[in-house]
Amino acid sequence: MAYISVEKLLKKENPSLYKLVLTAATRANELTQGATPLVETTSKKVSTVALEEIAGGKVWYEIEKKSKKADS
Repeated sequence: MAYISVEKLLKKENPSLYKLVLTAATRANELTQGATPLVETTSKKVSTVALEEIAGGKVWYEIEKKSKKADS
């Protein structure tokens, strides 16, 4: 069984466990639907592969900056 530490998975500038879980779940769904893994792995579990991709820097999340609406 693979173990990937949470510290290795979280970004230093925005350590959000919630966003990490959403990113991993989204990527695991993509892998389930036939996406090619972005890292070499021996794991057959898509959730583990998704976490390995995040730890390897191949998959990440970005925070969208809200644009200010012009006052009319």
